[in-house]
Amino acid sequence: MSSVVLTDVVKRFNDFTAVHPTSLEIPEGEFVTLLGPSGCGKTTTLRMIAGLLDPSGGEISIGGKRMNEVPIHKRNLGIVFQNYALFPHRTVAQNIAFGLRHRGFAKSEIPGRVADALELVQLPGVGDRYPKALSGGQQQRIALARAVVTEPEVLLLDEPLSALDANLREDMRVELKRIQERIGVTTVFVTHDQSEALAMSDRIVVMSAGRVEQVGAPEEVYNAPRTAFVADFLGASNILDAACTGRDAAAALLDAPPFGHVPVPAARAEGVAPGPARLVLRAEKLLLTAPGAAPPGMATAEAVVETVDYQGQTVRYFIRVGDRQFQAINMIDERPFPEGAAVTAAFRPQDCAALGAEG
Repeated sequence: MSSVVLTDVVKRFNDFTAVHPTSLEIPEGEFVTLLGPSGCGKTTTLRMIAGLLDPSGGEISIGGKRMNEVPIHKRNLGIVFQNYALFPHRTVAQNIAFGLRHRGFAKSEIPGRVADALELVQLPGVGDRYPKALSGGQQQRIALARAVVTEPEVLLLDEPLSALDANLREDMRVELKRIQERIGVTTVFVTHDQSEALAMSDRIVVMSAGRVEQVGAPEEVYNAPRTAFVADFLGASNILDAACTGRDAAAALLDAPPFGHVPVPAARAEGVAPGPARLVLRAEKLLLTAPGAAPPGMATAEAVVETVDYQGQTVRYFIRVGDRQFQAINMIDERPFPEGAAVTAAFRPQDCAALGAEG
């Protein structure tokens, strides 16, 4: 059963269309991420699901019921905002209990539910503290406990990790996914951070300029992008002008100078017909070797290292191949190639994707 369904949902602000007609079905228990840059419409879409904004057109349903005219307090939702929105003058227990009281839970039930919520977020024993006495990560957990304590039908998360430092953010995304899987709540998560989306999601909805570019599992949108925007936004990609010279059930054959003829697997070349095309090559799939030392079976071209961006376990190279620059991200075994080094750039055809002329 689909828990959340958007049917041709549109949002306009006067003459500006923030969200173009969008249709999306989110099955019960799924973790779906709306991913895209600032201004792409992802938060506007979330706020329409929440009832904080009215759609200009289309229909929103939750649990099979139309929600367009239903106010936010009558939708069975849990919401966590970027700034957590905890009440500073209330204790942690009072913050968590707030929604329970307003939804008519029996007074005798509330202490037990609050205690269970604190156990869920692994913060037992802090109920008597105030938010200002907690770290940012602890406040984020309390906001999550408050959102799920009422057993919502849908959990909405609006960039809840963005205020945390990088290390804590990585820890919290693991914790957040653990909690979501444990309680099985349908979750809609908004972020501009591709690593969060790839690590946490069952499916990703990539958005740009108010439109959905692609919907799919993380490995699908990453390895088989359907548009140049998706290829460029998710990870570091090299996109080469090419020509499709033919295809069959197994592969599309692309002529992609300076790498020559590249057979791209059919599953990664949907919609590509003979004619102009583009080859998508992820930076981490482009291997640099000593001149002439590439393994057999790889597409190759000679290159020169222009810039070395040392990153610890990996290094990002900017290399010159003919008249254009490419990026390559490689693991470091010993020392990186120095600037000015002659190298061979190589990749396996099965690691590529292809886009048609309109992709």
